[in-house]
Amino acid sequence: MSLGFFSPDSITWKIHSDPSMFVGGIRALLEQALHPEAMAGVAAHSNFREDSWGRLERTGDYVATLTFASKEKAEKLAARVRGVHTKLKLDDQRLLLWVHMAMVDAFLDTALRAGLVLSDREQDRYLEEMVIFARLVGIDEARVPRSVAELRDYFRDIQSELYASDDAKRAALFIALPPLPPLLRFGTPIAPLWGSVTSIAGSSLPKWAKSLYGWPTLPGQEGATNMALKALRSALLLVPESLRQTPEMKFAFAQAVSEK
Repeated sequence: MSLGFFSPDSITWKIHSDPSMFVGGIRALLEQALHPEAMAGVAAHSNFREDSWGRLERTGDYVATLTFASKEKAEKLAARVRGVHTKLKLDDQRLLLWVHMAMVDAFLDTALRAGLVLSDREQDRYLEEMVIFARLVGIDEARVPRSVAELRDYFRDIQSELYASDDAKRAALFIALPPLPPLLRFGTPIAPLWGSVTSIAGSSLPKWAKSLYGWPTLPGQEGATNMALKALRSALLLVPESLRQTPEMKFAFAQAVSEK
């Protein structure tokens, strides 16, 4: 067996295989967009508008590959991503760290609010494990928060740099209402279903992030969002794992079972 960077008993496996990732991934995009320099780079060099579903799929594949694939395959993909960043001059350490930490915050907080039970120590372990993700994308490990307390400090310190630029607002609208082929938009329920999921993702953002977007936090909204997250996760847990898992996840879980 070609081992990956994370073992089956890692917290990274536990979170990244959880159905809450469906919402956490969308929230991560919304959160990442709130750094104007990072968002400007995406807007200038990305084909997000022309290939929305492809970009979302590639992002999911990247997380799945680094989490579940062999070290060789993960390193090969990470090297390709680093090369693209360098070519497009998107390899600034400060911005790479923001994108990484916004992703980590979104994945962890969404999972907890959706009902995944993690102790304080397990939450800190997730931050420690995700330093590997940061290193693979080219971030200096010394800069990366390694505990929930350090994560909070990081967000407190960087908030003065954040705001919802026009690019961020356009990206948020695009995520909520992506262009769909007429057959999918009018012949299937995907549009209203996607709208519901993106609404939950937007509602799950921290209060400071919603404030930057100009979205109000209504009385009782946090509790209602948690209930919606739990309900969605419970519904997705009823879907057979074979339909929920990516090819990388299926292979990794099969290998883990064969070794027991």
